[in-house]
Amino acid sequence: MHPVLLVSLWLLAASPTSSISQKPTGSPATPRLQYLLEPLHTAVHTQRGATATLPCVLRALPRNYRVKWSKVEPANYGENVIIITNGLYHKNYGPLSPRVRLRHSHRYDASLTITDVTLEDEGRYRCQLVNGLEDESVSLTLHLEGVVFPYQPSNGRYRFNYHDAKRACEQQDARLATYQQLYKAWMEGLDWCNAGWVLDGTVHYPIINSREPCGGRLLLPGIRSYGPKDKQRDRFDAFCFTSALQGTSSIPQLCVVTLGLLVKSSPSIISHPGEVYFIRGHLSFKEAGQACRNHGAAIAKVGQLYSAWKFLGLDRCDGGWLADGSVRYPITTPRQHCGGLPEPGVRSFGFPSKELRTYGTYCFVGT
Repeated sequence: MHPVLLVSLWLLAASPTSSISQKPTGSPATPRLQYLLEPLHTAVHTQRGATATLPCVLRALPRNYRVKWSKVEPANYGENVIIITNGLYHKNYGPLSPRVRLRHSHRYDASLTITDVTLEDEGRYRCQLVNGLEDESVSLTLHLEGVVFPYQPSNGRYRFNYHDAKRACEQQDARLATYQQLYKAWMEGLDWCNAGWVLDGTVHYPIINSREPCGGRLLLPGIRSYGPKDKQRDRFDAFCFTSALQGTSSIPQLCVVTLGLLVKSSPSIISHPGEVYFIRGHLSFKEAGQACRNHGAAIAKVGQLYSAWKFLGLDRCDGGWLADGSVRYPITTPRQHCGGLPEPGVRSFGFPSKELRTYGTYCFVGT
């Protein structure tokens, strides 16, 4: 039989079932690695839209071995297989399939490269050497650099059950933050009195400055926790996480609009992997959306404004409409006449009447 056909049949026979999911097989006591090299760093840091490589290198090549990459899914105690290789041939699986490949910089290299990293790619991965009774594995974590922001709808606080909160973050170009992301945001200064859902179904709020409405002055600063809650019945706000902007385009650096009509546009053009920019004017919410569309853009989402503030240093004192009907503005360099608060951040005017012709708009161009 032809060798290529034999390898193809072997890969299919070794493939997991159609669900491409299985429970983790690691044990608490990690055995000494014989064939796999222990990675120098077990955490890889990246941003959305970037290319990231998770290292997995063999020190020797056993006979009839396979290397299997999978993503650990704590929510369902499973692992989703991504790729299987025998060193010569490989097969990809699941939704990551179009964006993953083996680095193969040399014959001992089984490192996994993920292109166009998304928010959903963050998490723990496992590289397993399948070699009969001598199976070995190493675990690595892919961390996205990003920003956590609290989010509530226009009809007030504590309106989201867990599933509503998850959808609300996704609609704002974000996802529910993990507890670890919320903790890191608190370490970096996030102070918020309203409790919100995080990805594992628990509810928390981060406090820097202890005060009466937020658990009292006697409690130390920290992450205040309500623990796990009923995902259908209980209602809170959401803590969302977003990373760098995606997309590539060229846009006018400054536009000025009055009552929905363009009156001046700067000739300067800039290019970025996705861009949020401001159109000055006295616009209703409807006119704001049309002003962005007139330039081939869309009215920006809350997550996109936070991303532009965090990663591109967007700093404007002007309140502008966003896609959810809120009005906000990003401050990188705090100053007295821009809200007066001493910390950088994205300030909010809440959800004013959409008929008001008081604000400009923030537009997003990209993919």
